Amino acid sequence: MNSIGIIINLEKPNVQAITEQIANWLQHHGKEVLVAGVGPQHEQAGIITCAEDELAERAQCIIVLGGDGTLLSSARTIAARGIPLFGVNLGQLGFLTEIELPDLTPALEKLISGQYEIEERMMIEATVLRNGAEISSFYALNDAVITKGAFARLIRLKTIVNDEYVDVYPADGLIVSTPTGSTAYSLSAGGPLVAPNLELMIVTPICPHTLYARPLVIDKESIVRVELLETQAEVMLTIDGQSGFQLVSYDEVIVRQAPFKAKFLKLNQRGFYEILREKLKEGENTDV
Repeated sequence: MNSIGIIINLEKPNVQAITEQIANWLQHHGKEVLVAGVGPQHEQAGIITCAEDELAERAQCIIVLGGDGTLLSSARTIAARGIPLFGVNLGQLGFLTEIELPDLTPALEKLISGQYEIEERMMIEATVLRNGAEISSFYALNDAVITKGAFARLIRLKTIVNDEYVDVYPADGLIVSTPTGSTAYSLSAGGPLVAPNLELMIVTPICPHTLYARPLVIDKESIVRVELLETQAEVMLTIDGQSGFQLVSYDEVIVRQAPFKAKFLKLNQRGFYEILREKLKEGENTDV
């Protein structure tokens, strides 16, 4: 691994100094360093700066400095190229990032010596049809969410899985998530926690106005079709909670497994259940 890219979240404190620290360390160990989205001060330090697309073409792995949001955004951009991502948490929760900042130097040593595994995470594709024609398409690592706007008005979502009618949900919205996304919005809406190495989809109604609506766990090969029935409410399709697309009455959203997976470098420092205990503040008694 001779060429390493860095994607940074410029809104994080001290991120410029941390970037230079990582770049200098990698250069000292004979690695080419490419950084996306930074200023000319890094060019003076001998660091190659480029756009994310070029980064994905030239780098053999990419270090992402930020939080889960930065890693989600990077995955949507990079995953189709098959380049593994390595997340360094500069944010709050850090479900997806691999290490915390104090562990940076030992982690870099493992990285360049090849002491890692590559973990693949399922992604989904959400396609919007209007009058039967495709008008937009998105990829997501966490989830695709159809949700109403600010006004307290239910929307009606006709839901079909594999051409089999499920129900019309009168609800605030509907989440289709991956196992990775099971710890995100789906969890808040009552969906199950799912180990990230599984490959499946979770369909979770948001505040359904019915006694019997429950989350569905469906096969990864399933195709979910959601039709927005006539409504006066503002309705959005949101992708990983970061990008949005406005829907109109009778739009259809088709969600299926994406044709590629996101890849992450893992140092085997923390397991999924350890992260759950730590991040969700459960299991404080470790003597069991």
